[in-house]
Amino acid sequence: MVQTDIAQYSTECTDWLTNLRRYREEFQQCQKQLQQTDTHSLDKDQLKEVDHFYNQFEIQLTNIHHLKQAIKAYGRTVLDASRDVLEEDNVAYHEDLFDQYTVLENNLHELRHNFNQFISQLR
Repeated sequence: MVQTDIAQYSTECTDWLTNLRRYREEFQQCQKQLQQTDTHSLDKDQLKEVDHFYNQFEIQLTNIHHLKQAIKAYGRTVLDASRDVLEEDNVAYHEDLFDQYTVLENNLHELRHNFNQFISQLR
């Protein structure tokens, strides 16, 4: 057994979930922005980009959902743990979730950046 600060793990999970909710809302707004784009005035390459971004938002929203579900399930495990003691498996899983969160966050930042560049080109 590894001694851990369960409150810290729980707080981290809460922070991750809060950030993932914000990303979800942001990318849902980006999807709406794409839907409102006047596709009649776009050339073939721009239409491909619109389709690409729409697909990427769908994929990333799904990724956000799956990671949120995994974090919620893990969070329940952490809260159910006996006071101040968390099994090594749970500690390792927490680190794995953190890695997944970090990779997803980097992907979301890159998608946001690319989308903002695309939208600014359309204006």
